[in-house]
Amino acid sequence: MDAVAKGARRPRSAIGGRLEPLAEVVVSLHRGRSLDVIREVRTIRSHWNGLVRPEAFATAALFAETIDLFCEADLAMPEIYALLTAAVAAVAGSEAPAALVPRFQLRLLHALGLAPADDACVRCGGAFDQHGAWLDLEAGGLGCELCYGVRGDAHALSADDVANFRALGAERGTGAALHGTVRVTRAADDLITWHLGRRPKSRALMHELS
Repeated sequence: MDAVAKGARRPRSAIGGRLEPLAEVVVSLHRGRSLDVIREVRTIRSHWNGLVRPEAFATAALFAETIDLFCEADLAMPEIYALLTAAVAAVAGSEAPAALVPRFQLRLLHALGLAPADDACVRCGGAFDQHGAWLDLEAGGLGCELCYGVRGDAHALSADDVANFRALGAERGTGAALHGTVRVTRAADDLITWHLGRRPKSRALMHELS
């Protein structure tokens, strides 16, 4: 949504102090001609004390920007909202917030129905063996050695990487993992870039501060 908070920068403003970046709030709006006007703000939850660290704020900003790029304005998506609020809380309490990015990226793709197939080869339907798998961005999933091994190391995942890839996309309580291996981290980032057609702007700042 787009709205303006008139007078929020004034020292005695009752609104400005509650409109912290990435805070969860309830707002009262007045319908304007082009932009709605924020009349009242009530804070539900704020993690600002944990987000003031540069790396943490840059990571949370990447999460918010990624969701903004994927989702349509004014379209309620409760599952995505819950994912973002949980991710922001996790970032605020983490000593290595950037390490949470691949988990967020794969969970977001699952919530949007864009998660790559990881249970069998997208080309032949065969199972993965000790040689691992290969990520095919265009086909939207993982492929086996027989179909993709000749492609070399580009997007190649070992058997441990495949297990990590699945665990990162899993829901909590179902064998989920929080951190990705080096190759899975790259694969998750490439998946987001593939679907968006570009990299989020916040990504460069996060990597610079990590």
